[in-house]
Amino acid sequence: MGMFVNTNVRSLNTQRSLNYSTKALDRSFQRLASGKRINSAKDDAAGLSISTRFTAQIRGLNTAVRNTNDGISLVQTVEGALQESMALLQRMRELSVQAANDINTTQDRQSINFEIQSLILELDRIADNTLFNDKKVLSGDFMQGYFHVGAKADDVVEVNVRDAHAKALGRSAIKQTAVVSTNALSKNGGDILINSITVRTTSAADDQLSTSFAAGSALAKAAAINDATNYTGVSARVLATEARTDLDIAGGSLTNTSFIEINGVTLTTFDVATDDADHELKNQINAVADRTGVLASYDENSRLILTAGDGRNIEVNVSDAAATAVTGLTSGVSTGSLEFSSGEQFRVSGGQVDYLGLTGEQIVGVDSLASISTVNVLDRAGANNAITIVDRALEQLSKDRSDYGALLNRLESTANNLANISENASQARSRIVDADFAVESAMLARGQVLQQAGVSILAQANQSPQLATQLLG
Repeated sequence: MGMFVNTNVRSLNTQRSLNYSTKALDRSFQRLASGKRINSAKDDAAGLSISTRFTAQIRGLNTAVRNTNDGISLVQTVEGALQESMALLQRMRELSVQAANDINTTQDRQSINFEIQSLILELDRIADNTLFNDKKVLSGDFMQGYFHVGAKADDVVEVNVRDAHAKALGRSAIKQTAVVSTNALSKNGGDILINSITVRTTSAADDQLSTSFAAGSALAKAAAINDATNYTGVSARVLATEARTDLDIAGGSLTNTSFIEINGVTLTTFDVATDDADHELKNQINAVADRTGVLASYDENSRLILTAGDGRNIEVNVSDAAATAVTGLTSGVSTGSLEFSSGEQFRVSGGQVDYLGLTGEQIVGVDSLASISTVNVLDRAGANNAITIVDRALEQLSKDRSDYGALLNRLESTANNLANISENASQARSRIVDADFAVESAMLARGQVLQQAGVSILAQANQSPQLATQLLG
């Protein structure tokens, strides 16, 4: 190997190695001092890009947790206020029932009404003064509110808080139908739509009481409508079925061959007076009411009225003309009628609306004149009306509180899930960004040894050209 003086290759090589070990040592010092593996983009360009996205996600998730907890606090505030409102409504109902009793004098009812009006004022005060972050949350301004519960855009949960003023409680959209037809409903597209939701097909299984046309009874149709209430917001109840006749009770005898049958129960072998003066016909019908579900009474002309209070069909079969003359009844099936109700405006449409006792499409609006704010119990009729309105208000608030309870559970689960995602994302980012002190400490020790060795070797390498002087003698 040649010996050169101008170029000390050994020194240059050692300087390069020493420079590398010094940089590695500097990097170890920096990582141990900052606690981070990535201190600049050159440390890990891809890792920096990934960690930046993780950081945005984590900070968004942590903010979403705070948003969710704020939402929980708001819903708890609303639910607590409605609990007090319901207590007031319960007291109002109690007073209304008391006022409905005709034992009360006019002065008694005035005193009861005064307390009810005071309770109405307190309902309004609660609605006006229930605040969250200086927002009135029971004034109706928080309908279609949104809690942002995620790290991304439009990651929201909708919340609707009903106006809880007295004027907004107890209101409903109500529609009473004429008697329904005996036709069953079918689920073919567009047959019966309530708020654009198709009502299912009815069957005899929906009505265990009627003896004929059970699938087309008011009971069956109400059952089908109520099965969709969660989607339509509309419920149906069955009103009493009445069967009236235009024929007088001529009187005579019912026999084994001349008889009447009501909902499958035969009535025969007894005498009937003209206009049923001795009430024998009525008494015979009422005696089997536990089997037929039908009670008899008279109209102003002493003609029979048959009533099924539960809304089942009333099927009358008369054996012959003689039995018709004796009782004034004719063969036929009478159906009940329906009452639709909803807290909001609703629409009934479709090709079979006449099966429900309606004439054409119906859009039913909310009666704004029947609310808690209009309640008074100054007479028996007013007290009974108050009971009905308060019951509707209690039903509305009870449903709202149930919805808020479900929303609270959902938000709590959301907050827990967000915290879990944030934790896992933080752990993933840590693996990319944070320095491993065990590894970096080992690298530091290695770098220090290499640096010390490099300095020592460099000193020797720098002395090697002096050997050339020995050749000069």
